[in-house]
Amino acid sequence: QVQLVESGGGLVQPGGSLSVSCAASGNIFSIGAFGWYRQVPGKQRELVATINRPGTKTYADFVKGRASISRDDAKNTMSLQMNNLMPEDSAVYYCHAEVWVTEGIREYWGQGTQVIVSS
Repeated sequence: QVQLVESGGGLVQPGGSLSVSCAASGNIFSIGAFGWYRQVPGKQRELVATINRPGTKTYADFVKGRASISRDDAKNTMSLQMNNLMPEDSAVYYCHAEVWVTEGIREYWGQGTQVIVSS
C-alpha cells in the first residue's frame, strides 16, 4: 500500500508565503506525475500544479508566477512553495501521485492540509 502525507499547511497573512510538502511511502517502484490540487467547500477540486518525472512543471493560471513546485525522487517527496498568498488561496490542499507499484500504475491522494489566508 502507498500513503501520501501532506504537511506544512496553516494560517498565513495575505501577501505571505507558505510551503506545503508531500511524502510518499510504501511499496513504490517509482512515481510518475506528482501534483497539488485544492478544494473549498461546495466547489470541485481543482488543479494547482503538477510536476512529472522528467521535471516538467505546469501551473494553474491562478498561481502562475506565485508558486514553484519541486520534487525529490530519491526521497519520494514533493513540495509547493506559494508566495503572495491571497484570501482566495484558502483551501484544503491535496497531494496526488501516479505511482508504479507491483500491480502497475495507481493513483493516490493524500488526506489534505488546510491553508488559510487571512489577516
